[in-house]
Amino acid sequence: MLQDQTKVQQALAHIKAQEPAYLEELIRLTEIPAPPFKEERRAAYFLEQMKLRGLKDAYIDATGNVIGIRKGTGNGPTFLIAAHLDTVFPEDIDTTVTLRDGRYYAPGIGDDTRGLAALLSVIEALETSGIETVGDIIFAGNVGEEGRGDLRGIKGIFRDHPGIDGFVSIDGVRMRRITNGGTGSRRFEFHFTGPGGHSFGAFGLASATHAMGRAIAKIGDIETPTLPKTTFTVGTVMGGTSVNSIAAHAAFALDMRSNDKSALAELEKMTKAAALAGVAEENARWDNGEISVEFKLIGDRPVGSTPVTDPLVQAAALAFDAVDVELEGLGISSTDSNVPMSLGIPAVTLSAGGDAGGAHSPDEWYAPLKSYKGPQSALLVTLAMTGVAGVSDPLLKTL
Repeated sequence: MLQDQTKVQQALAHIKAQEPAYLEELIRLTEIPAPPFKEERRAAYFLEQMKLRGLKDAYIDATGNVIGIRKGTGNGPTFLIAAHLDTVFPEDIDTTVTLRDGRYYAPGIGDDTRGLAALLSVIEALETSGIETVGDIIFAGNVGEEGRGDLRGIKGIFRDHPGIDGFVSIDGVRMRRITNGGTGSRRFEFHFTGPGGHSFGAFGLASATHAMGRAIAKIGDIETPTLPKTTFTVGTVMGGTSVNSIAAHAAFALDMRSNDKSALAELEKMTKAAALAGVAEENARWDNGEISVEFKLIGDRPVGSTPVTDPLVQAAALAFDAVDVELEGLGISSTDSNVPMSLGIPAVTLSAGGDAGGAHSPDEWYAPLKSYKGPQSALLVTLAMTGVAGVSDPLLKTL
């Protein structure tokens, strides 16, 4: 068994022994705010930490990702393991970590700052133990996973490194499942435009806000399948000039998700048709002025999956067993793994270990309960995929 090899045992023991130090590292990382599109400060610190742990040639790429490559012995696959730098919170939120009743509270401490700390732990364990892998390992702290970041960081990595053969995202905290499916999403702003005018003097003109309202009502009546799960919501609305003005502009933001590519495409078609119908009704109602609608794409997360029979999924399940964690099952979610899955590259998302709650809220918390098991499992999966020189062949196939 891979985990029975002396150097692997040393690496696993090092991760466990150093976990208190990585709690301190987690606190330091958490207290550097990193909202989407403003991850620079955290990226600079993470780059420094990669270099201190032996990845001397680590760098920040054109997208803003922190990249460190640990070369293998040659002629092996290339494996990417990453955690995302950004959190959902704005830069002015207080990220000071406080300890209450055994829990560490701070916005973003779990999602995904704990993943970054776990990634550093894996790097240090590999360097300290002197394990040589057959394949190359790319370690990354990537930008833009949350919100309107739209997976821009991981998209950039796969664009710039076309030879990647497999991927693990460390995201989330509690070790309960292996995420081997990617829920796709399409996000739009629907912009309604018309002439506008005074609410009394120009009464009778078609209104952008009225057209928007008609469109939202029609979208709200759309029925979507339960299987594959397909959802939508109008998340925000805006527009108008004043209470006594006929609106010249209005817009709403629409989120659509599905576990099936075709169902997502059909939903997009129906929502656009609903908006056009709402505009037509508004124009027909007043027959004065002309409202138009424009569809602006603001988010595109592709649908994908990695088969349960794939060696990566199987290795992840065995890693759970090796660190004595009960695997509750497989899951589908929207993570950085969506991108490689959609490209036909084996990918899974694994949790970083410990306990947590309140993700995406100001009361987010983390507790380091046997948290070392997260980076231990990530290490074992990485070694299984890349192979250990003189010990095991890579399970990951070169694409």
